[in-house]
Amino acid sequence: MRFAVVILMLLLANVPLKMSSSVGTDLSEQIKKKLEDEWVQRKFDALTDDEKIGQLIMVRAHSNLGSSHERAVEQLVEKYKVGGLLFFQGTPTRQAQLTNRYQAKANKIPLMVAIDGEWGLGMRLRGSTVSYPRQLMLGAINDDRLLYDMGKEVARQCRRLGVHVNFAPVVDVNNNINNPVINDRSFGDSRPNVTTKSYMYMMGMQDNGLMACAKHFPGHGDTDTDSHNDLPVIKHSKSRLDSVELYPFKVLAQHGLQSMMIAHLSIPSLDNTYRLPSSLSRKIVTNLLKEDLGYEGLIFTDGLEMQGVRKYFKNGEIEVKALIAGNDILLVPPDVPTAISAIKKALDTGELSRSEFEAKVRKVIRAKYRLGLHDYKPIDLKNLSADLNNEAATTLKRKLTEAAITVVRNKDEVIPFRRIDDLNMASVSFGRGRATAFQQAMNRYSNISNYYSGRSISSSRTRSWVSSLGRKDYVVVSFHAMSKSPSRNFGISQSAVEFVEQLSKRTKVVVVVFGSPYALKLFDNIDCVVAAYDEDDLTQEITAQGIFGGFAMSGRLPVTASYKSKYGDGVPTYGLMRLQYGSPADVGLDAEKLKKIDAIANEAINIRATPGLQVLVSKNNTVVFHKAYGHHTYAKEREVRTDDIFDMASVTKIAAATLSVMKLVDEGKVDINRTLGTYIPRVRGTNKENLIIKDVMAHHARLKSWIPFYKETVLGTDNPEYVKGIYSEVQTDTFSVKVADNLYMNKYYKDVVYQKILDSELRSRNSYVYSDLGFYLIKDLVESVTNMPFEEYVQQTFYRPLGLSATGFNPWERFPKDRIVPTERDNYFRNQTVQGYVHDMGSAMLGGVSGHAGLFSTANDMAIIMQMLMNGGVYGGKEYLKPETIEQFTHRYPRSKRRGIGFDMKQLDSRSSENMSPLASSQTYGHMGFTGICVWSDPAHDLTYIFFSNRTYPTMNNKKLINEDIRPRIQSAIYKAMR
Repeated sequence: MRFAVVILMLLLANVPLKMSSSVGTDLSEQIKKKLEDEWVQRKFDALTDDEKIGQLIMVRAHSNLGSSHERAVEQLVEKYKVGGLLFFQGTPTRQAQLTNRYQAKANKIPLMVAIDGEWGLGMRLRGSTVSYPRQLMLGAINDDRLLYDMGKEVARQCRRLGVHVNFAPVVDVNNNINNPVINDRSFGDSRPNVTTKSYMYMMGMQDNGLMACAKHFPGHGDTDTDSHNDLPVIKHSKSRLDSVELYPFKVLAQHGLQSMMIAHLSIPSLDNTYRLPSSLSRKIVTNLLKEDLGYEGLIFTDGLEMQGVRKYFKNGEIEVKALIAGNDILLVPPDVPTAISAIKKALDTGELSRSEFEAKVRKVIRAKYRLGLHDYKPIDLKNLSADLNNEAATTLKRKLTEAAITVVRNKDEVIPFRRIDDLNMASVSFGRGRATAFQQAMNRYSNISNYYSGRSISSSRTRSWVSSLGRKDYVVVSFHAMSKSPSRNFGISQSAVEFVEQLSKRTKVVVVVFGSPYALKLFDNIDCVVAAYDEDDLTQEITAQGIFGGFAMSGRLPVTASYKSKYGDGVPTYGLMRLQYGSPADVGLDAEKLKKIDAIANEAINIRATPGLQVLVSKNNTVVFHKAYGHHTYAKEREVRTDDIFDMASVTKIAAATLSVMKLVDEGKVDINRTLGTYIPRVRGTNKENLIIKDVMAHHARLKSWIPFYKETVLGTDNPEYVKGIYSEVQTDTFSVKVADNLYMNKYYKDVVYQKILDSELRSRNSYVYSDLGFYLIKDLVESVTNMPFEEYVQQTFYRPLGLSATGFNPWERFPKDRIVPTERDNYFRNQTVQGYVHDMGSAMLGGVSGHAGLFSTANDMAIIMQMLMNGGVYGGKEYLKPETIEQFTHRYPRSKRRGIGFDMKQLDSRSSENMSPLASSQTYGHMGFTGICVWSDPAHDLTYIFFSNRTYPTMNNKKLINEDIRPRIQSAIYKAMR
């Protein structure tokens, strides 16, 4: 019917067209209703009886069972005119292709497509789409709005895949710990919590075009029998059912629920017919649901293949009884031809009311209209996988997981772990027999001794481990590969439980359960317990971040496991402003655009600008990109790894020297407006005595750029010999300064190095000239004021408390050489490959420790330092620096267009070459390093960019990294990825 005809009919019906806005809205709704009614009637009239029966049948479909199955489904659509498909396992692309193929065969009315997506498409399309947490884990979330967000995202994904109905949420109240079929599919054992979360999930889906289907009416929560295998019997009274099991269904039925699924349950108090499943009971489906509760939505049977209904009734008989009972759609009947034949016979004999039958058909057709099938379009296959797994989908999973992690008990506020500098800690994982993602994630925060076992542990190992671990301050014991079954003790062995009991008598134990929260009853004697619900890698990583204060944990138990672990228990924790680890989408970065980093990094390697490199991006306190590229050398014998240790070169100036001065300023021990001579005895009486400290640190103190100290100690330029008396291949009391492997410098020559600095002439103008010399002296200043070796001061004050795993000087003393990236094949001074020793020659001659160079670090460690600065000096719940001090040092020096105090900043002089991306804000601070390093933090965007390379290998004369602007180009790619 054309629109003009509809308008005419409304006019003839005396419906005014020009009235108030509210009446205008009413008119619009009337027009829509008229169009809907007309389409439903036209489609109904075009159907034969067989086709009408077909509209009430939804059949099983897989996208991974091959051509014979696909032909069988196609025949059901083409020959038997079934009206719907329920997709099971497969892949998104193949499902979409088959949906288009099957829809093309449904020539009168498009098919209604459904899926069991209780925790998203990943429930069926595993590994190729996002699996959100199961409902029991979602039941722990306090912020119910997140459930709406999940429903909205599930709706988007389903509709993109051509799915119209999601058989979710499960609104059963799981009040039976032995339930084999509902269990973690329920939101928990509290009817208000189940109801609220079901409602929010439902509304999220339905507000966004996906039909929700609440299941399993009238309540499958209190059974110990799986209706897939037999007919469960529920013996509760009607009043008990009304107050518990029926409660969520009643609320949702009154608030817009579009469809409901009927379970196969025997419930004598509602219908005492012997062995009659609720799905076949007219007393339950029609009298109770439709009449007493007033439910008018679409009604599906549960799967008619299940033994809960098939065990006591024959094919054909089942389908007829289901329709008589009041169901609208027969879900996956095992024998479609037999079902259709039996229904036709029941219509002919009057056993099945024709008027009720036709009302069902119209109801199904109307539902299809409202789902948009009157304007059906085939699924667009282009970019399908990317659309389903977009950034918003993965970010939402992270939010849901973070919100669910539950600290059940936390005596003495053990977690989040605060002080990690002197934390003597270990972890033990049970279930996997190998190191877990949880343990690996914890090691990002602290050096932790990791132990692991299968599900059981021998008595001898228990004695050994308890003895050694009992001396630790804390031991985190995690359980993996768990079972949902109480009869299997949830997959936790008695020997493991006893191990925890024994260990808890010797030290503080934190138990983390990556599985059923009902297992918490095994650990009632443990004072610190965390329920993590699932053990996918993301949940393990997030849990580790939570217990180290990366975020505040706020979950609440959705069930009662024991008197010590009750529904609603949960101790909120607080975040400690430590780094988190997530995905680009979590912080509003476009992961697709960040792929430009890969291209530039590979370009750098291909043009031999550097043999290998790393890039780390942290935004909003979260590391969202950290990748390694290439190899340690062009021989390609060792790939770069993200935990490799690099020579920081001049980044030492900020990450060691400047940090130290800032701390001393905080403590009132140093005034940077005073002179070097105020604090450093050796400069007094020289032309360095009256240099102002802040001028020195801003490179405005008239100092020369550098002095090649090593040149006066060698003879020749290519594989040189050493001046006699300065070096030895053997370490002695005199030759004690280790410069490289088997090369020791005379300890008295260190004084010669310093004397050359003190004797050096000053420039006539105090204009900006970058100089290493001042930072040799800054090290002296720190040591003079603190009476401590420079390297020990920064370790005690910053690196150990921050939990930095590798940052420090002379890494050859502490780490295997193959973890340290080599910097050069030195044929002009040390005559060997420099690896584990500082590349800078002057720093090497001081034993590898100086204020201008010598520091080694990992990208993650450096990200922590920079995040501490952007946090205003706070990290891990501890204040390292005052925010006003950070502001002072990272503020542009008055006479400089580039420098802060100690920190490099964005070059503002257009006549000079750029030192970073033009997209970085003018507030950006950090430093670059000669070996091919840069570390930049932009507080305007809460963004840190770290680039590590060894562009100096095999020769420091290689300037391709600089000439091709590799570092600024990668930085620009990050800014361009911002939304």
